[in-house]
Amino acid sequence: MLIIGIDPGISGAICFFKNGKIIEIIDMPNMTDGKKNKKQVNGAQIYNEISERIKNIPKNEINVVLEQVSAMPGQGVTSMFNFGQSFGVIKGICAAMRLPLHFVRPAKWKKYFNLLNSEKQASRTKAIEIFPEISNKLSKKKDINKADAILIASFFNNTYKLED
Repeated sequence: MLIIGIDPGISGAICFFKNGKIIEIIDMPNMTDGKKNKKQVNGAQIYNEISERIKNIPKNEINVVLEQVSAMPGQGVTSMFNFGQSFGVIKGICAAMRLPLHFVRPAKWKKYFNLLNSEKQASRTKAIEIFPEISNKLSKKKDINKADAILIASFFNNTYKLED
């Protein structure tokens, strides 16, 4: 089974995970838009990235796991709107592709990996600990989102049978 773990958002990431192994991890495709060149997710490129990697895989052997995001205290209205828009674009792409979509709250997957109330870099450390072979892909501070996508996919891989 192919699991596609997604950390939504403009600086998020997409992890392709199969048989307990990371096949590939990519930054969230994004683009600039409008007069102010604001960044937003690139829906067409997300579609292309996913469809290219699933073209020979039956849909019943694919599960997309999307982090269920919600408003957070202290975040600005504009940034939360943009974050929600990214989440909606990804949801729409998966629906249009007829891919099975599962949602996981951050607290649930973070609790599983003992990351609740930990600093942001802890997910990067945990992903490297579990998957040392990809440590070179998580070498920068900005790779937290890749680590989150990896852990979201890994969480689903380790627990989905328990929830059936």
